[in-house]
Amino acid sequence: MTVRVGIPRTALCLALIVLVLLTAAGCGSDDGAPEGKVEVSWSSPGQDSEVSGIENLKVSASSDEGVAAVEFYVDAVDEAHLIGTVTDNVGALYTQLWYTTDVANGEHTLHAVARDGEDQSEQASMTVTVANVSRAEAIADLVTWQKWTPQTDAHGPVLSPAFSSVFHDPVPMEAPITTAGSEDSPFITPDGNSFYFVFVPNMSLPAEEQIRDQVSGIYWSQKTSGAWTEPQRVWLYSGLSLDGAETILGDTMWFCSVRPGNSREIDMYTAELVNGRWSNWTSIGDLLNVTYDVGEMHVTADGSQIYYHSKRPGGHGGRDIWVISQVNGQWQTPQNVDAVNSEYDDGYPFISEDGNELWFTRTAGVPSVYRSLKVNGQWQAPELVVSSLAGEPTLDRAGNLYFVHHYWDDTAQKLWECDIYVCRRR
Repeated sequence: MTVRVGIPRTALCLALIVLVLLTAAGCGSDDGAPEGKVEVSWSSPGQDSEVSGIENLKVSASSDEGVAAVEFYVDAVDEAHLIGTVTDNVGALYTQLWYTTDVANGEHTLHAVARDGEDQSEQASMTVTVANVSRAEAIADLVTWQKWTPQTDAHGPVLSPAFSSVFHDPVPMEAPITTAGSEDSPFITPDGNSFYFVFVPNMSLPAEEQIRDQVSGIYWSQKTSGAWTEPQRVWLYSGLSLDGAETILGDTMWFCSVRPGNSREIDMYTAELVNGRWSNWTSIGDLLNVTYDVGEMHVTADGSQIYYHSKRPGGHGGRDIWVISQVNGQWQTPQNVDAVNSEYDDGYPFISEDGNELWFTRTAGVPSVYRSLKVNGQWQAPELVVSSLAGEPTLDRAGNLYFVHHYWDDTAQKLWECDIYVCRRR
């Protein structure tokens, strides 16, 4: 006789039911989380923190099904308030740059929505306060500041008589470019419709304070119906930096910057114009920054040469102008532009679109603007164009000359501020 020992069918059913319930409740798992659940939490910025400029948003997201994407929103979870969608991650972190200038100052709620491969989602939200500083607000803080004008300037820029038939006398650029603060380092696009410059509310402050003032940096204005628009800050980093010396060729900006990770105190970078924003900022690398010691520069219209200033060995004394040529995609050894350099400081070069005019600054006691012409492929002896605290020239296609003029205080024996001047072509 065969004896069968087994579990009654009713008991087996009850055991299966209990197992299902325990699994649904998370019992028996290592982390207590239901299988496949999406999890997301904020890493940066912190709750109730103050933000400005470009903020690097970071969240941690995970799912047993794999995170397909993380969407970032401000104030509402809909398409109109989407900041960006991120599919790439480092570890469990997903990051997104947020231009806080896209919203008004004040309190805003950030939302991060993580979605997995099964289209399950989870949301995490937090509140921050946007606190951007405008040029007007920064200048208003200088309660004791008195704006210099041509009437109070004892050392105004002087146009050389040799160029009086070419240009009108120099005058300050009109508002809103010129303010009670300092405007410096100009660059105008060849069509004359986009103007870039550096703004610092108080140039007497040390660089470490300018980096932290949330307003010093590169600005951009557009000419519309013959007038310049209110300049907007060009943000080129999500952390602390001080940017300037910008030059633009097409959709590429070359600029200098003081920021973490530099090989030198001041390195040169590039940025790309993407969907109306200068982004993808990248160091130009150690070959140009360190080996060739590239300083403030101008790129020729065909992109084949960089003219720049440097104190690298082999010059004429002080700062010299050098040129690097690109051959088969490789930058060659820099060559000294012997014809224009002197025992003084020569720098801040600008090359005309046709490549036949080299404009630059020579500082022999005080800075002045010079021009050299290329004849039969050779640069000629430079001519003085504007003297008395004038420098960093840039020209548009029409031949209008823009430059920086510094105001010197004889009583205090110091420079107080600077403005951008223009000599309009006759």
